[in-house]
Amino acid sequence: MASVFTYDPDPPRVSSPWLLPSDLGKGDPEGGRGPPIPGTTQVQPGLLSEYGVTKLEAEPQSGPTEYKLHLLLRQRRVFKEMSTAKPGSLSSRSQGGSSSKSPTPNPLASSQPRQERLQHLTTQLLWRLQQSSPYHASSSKELDLPILPEDNVDLTAPVKLSKLVPGLEESRGALYEIGVSDDGTLIGLTKDEMDESIATLRVMAASLGCSVEVLRMVIVGDCEWVESAELIDNSVTSPAQVTRSGKLWVAEALVMPNLGFGEGTEEHASLATPKSGQASAESVAVPSRGSSTTPQLRVTFTGPTTSGKSSLLGTLSTGTLDNGRGKSRLSLLKHRHEVVSGITSSIAQELIGYKNRAILNYSHGNIESWVDIHNCSEDGRLVFVSDSAGHPRYRRTVLRGLMNWEPHWIILCIAADDADTPSGNYGATSSAQDVLGVAAAGVDLVKAHLTLSLKMEVPMAIVITKLDLASKTSLQRTMIKVLTAIKDVGRMPKIIQPDQRQHEELKEVPTDDHVKVQELLKGISQSGKLNQLVPIVLTSAVKGSGIGLMHALLENLPLPPAPTSSDFVGMALNPEQPKCLFHIDDTFNLPASYSALAGNSGKHADQGIVVSGHLRFGRLSVGDKIVIGPFPSEEDDPRGSTPEDRPSPGSYGLSISHPSSAELARIAMKNAVSASTIAGEWHDAQIVSIRNLRLPVLALEAGQAGSIGLVLQSRSTDQRNGASGLVQAVEDIPRIRRGMILAVPSKHMAETGLKLQAASGFTAVFNDPETETLAIGSFVNIYIASIRTVARIRRVSQQDQGWDAGTVATDEIDDIFNLNDADVETGKEMGQKKDGTEVTLELLHHREWIELGSRVILLEGGSQDRSGLEGFVGKVVEIVD
Repeated sequence: MASVFTYDPDPPRVSSPWLLPSDLGKGDPEGGRGPPIPGTTQVQPGLLSEYGVTKLEAEPQSGPTEYKLHLLLRQRRVFKEMSTAKPGSLSSRSQGGSSSKSPTPNPLASSQPRQERLQHLTTQLLWRLQQSSPYHASSSKELDLPILPEDNVDLTAPVKLSKLVPGLEESRGALYEIGVSDDGTLIGLTKDEMDESIATLRVMAASLGCSVEVLRMVIVGDCEWVESAELIDNSVTSPAQVTRSGKLWVAEALVMPNLGFGEGTEEHASLATPKSGQASAESVAVPSRGSSTTPQLRVTFTGPTTSGKSSLLGTLSTGTLDNGRGKSRLSLLKHRHEVVSGITSSIAQELIGYKNRAILNYSHGNIESWVDIHNCSEDGRLVFVSDSAGHPRYRRTVLRGLMNWEPHWIILCIAADDADTPSGNYGATSSAQDVLGVAAAGVDLVKAHLTLSLKMEVPMAIVITKLDLASKTSLQRTMIKVLTAIKDVGRMPKIIQPDQRQHEELKEVPTDDHVKVQELLKGISQSGKLNQLVPIVLTSAVKGSGIGLMHALLENLPLPPAPTSSDFVGMALNPEQPKCLFHIDDTFNLPASYSALAGNSGKHADQGIVVSGHLRFGRLSVGDKIVIGPFPSEEDDPRGSTPEDRPSPGSYGLSISHPSSAELARIAMKNAVSASTIAGEWHDAQIVSIRNLRLPVLALEAGQAGSIGLVLQSRSTDQRNGASGLVQAVEDIPRIRRGMILAVPSKHMAETGLKLQAASGFTAVFNDPETETLAIGSFVNIYIASIRTVARIRRVSQQDQGWDAGTVATDEIDDIFNLNDADVETGKEMGQKKDGTEVTLELLHHREWIELGSRVILLEGGSQDRSGLEGFVGKVVEIVD
């Protein structure tokens, strides 16, 4: 539950039991015992002697392989003789025919109704398909299983594919061995029985949104049976017994999810044995799962270390109160050292749903996964909450939480007992001296987080945590610090006073809390800006105070409008915007067998990968052809100059070491080349799967977060073997990193052949007057969207933006613990000159795609007596190609 994307890179493989150990790697895109890639197999009848086997291994208890003696929905015929079966070898459980010279009907097929058997077989197929999926998602929705008419229905007619069942988008398929008993004995079916069984399999698969491809047909024996025939003479019609003979067949069929990489909407249920040398082509349908239409609010919890962020989120997402020792936060932790130290070092995400004031979290009876939350929250709201670190040692994670997912709201958590000295109390907030050492005893961690959050100009709410540990004096001091900082930047604080009741198991938002938040929303609406009003909530994850108010706040916080490509600047200033833009925050490996889903028939297996992040604008759909990048140029070492791979020289200094003069010269030469002429800067890829916050969907809409499965088109380069002198094709495998983008070029770019323009530098405007002190030539850390890199300051100049006069009015602050008795200024006249400072920066390690008008955070290399969050927030106003 601690990540936006849960992925098992090695689920059970689709392994054909027909392949011998000597055949390992043949026809298997993953190099294991598996079937050929769909669409590339030439199916033709074969003899058992060609395979060198007389019996398959027993059916595995788990995995995507199923043995079925037959899939008939009627009683099987009685055989007079079968060369593949001995008397007493077939039990009723294996649903076999009669034994040799022992005409015995199939008891199970005759006693089980057609529809009941079909539903049983379809549910079994669904389970097998889920076995090969990297991610198992349970769903609270019932499946739409197929319903067949009477026995006289024509199963050879084309079957329309249904919607793909949610959760099967990333399944690698299931193998069906038809005509094989559970112990691996090759029993076989007659030709008409095999055709009917495969027709039934196609009906089952079509109801789940899947297609069937027959991989092999093998003759395993002979059989005889007796049929009734009518002899007609001039006067009497009398029945007669006729003996028939035929071959026994075994078939292997692969069922695969249909992701829409093709045309057509029908799956032919009839099976005609493909001609020799002819591949079996399947009709393809587009799954109509569509995209998620439930409004989604993205929120980031930030704040100093030990401020109770994780405990608060754990209580909100699980519905369980904390025990004062971090019980509620255990579900969020990813690493053992986080459990031991109590310090969060990574970003964890949780999903909470709301509908008609009902709280849909893991305390709800029908919810076991994020998919269930999606299903239960339809026509309601989803809240995607990221919990970031707070320790200065992990300031990269702090900034990543504030920037990478582009949160709609920032929730700053501050401990109510921050003003108290810990004095050995368990759970008390650590001071700066405890965290940074004696040299940083004067650093105010709360002020550092508060100042940076206010500079972001993102709508913000403040949560005062650990109310159960605070004294009246410490709470008053903390509130004065918070209120003063808010008013200094011209915003209005609004304290929402919680009730004094203890809420242990909240199933819905309390009425009183709902009313209080509705009054807050009126104030936000009247102000005209989402970031003008700063709600302040006091909570305790131990006693439950304010938890209902937090749920009411998350359910009702206003959402910004859907983003577009012209939000930052107009198209006149930035005409070459792509059609859609996806920022990459993290990467995961994807099995190469997914190249089959992209229709790469007959080609080498392209490289697959899963990327997670958020869609800045536009719309991405399964099957879209996209570009990904920017990658380093061919003469650069992609692994030698990325910040992730460089050592850190100190705990609180720059994140990477300073580049040498030779490296700077090489970078300068590279940056002199236009982005459009750099070979290999952008790679082509195709989308094979999409998950919107773990929900399998067909498309991702603007502003939504999720993960995307890609198949990259590999580039081959020639390399000469020194020993043999032969030229070998070597795959050029690109390395995708955080900070890259996915994009679909605009129509104009596609028609003119223009490529996206990566940047070697940029100019940003900062309103903070302290930016004038930046030294030209110094190195700074830069954060833009999902990008974290190092830049060198090339120029610092003053920009006059004129005068901006106004008056900030504040509402009367609610009385809580007599806070209004303190000497706190409630209004401030503003009439000061707004001066902006232009800073031109040169990227040092690799080119990046930077959107004009995007927000940028600039951090200097700090010393041991700083928190590491003293940064400047500005806007990009110029891009240097």
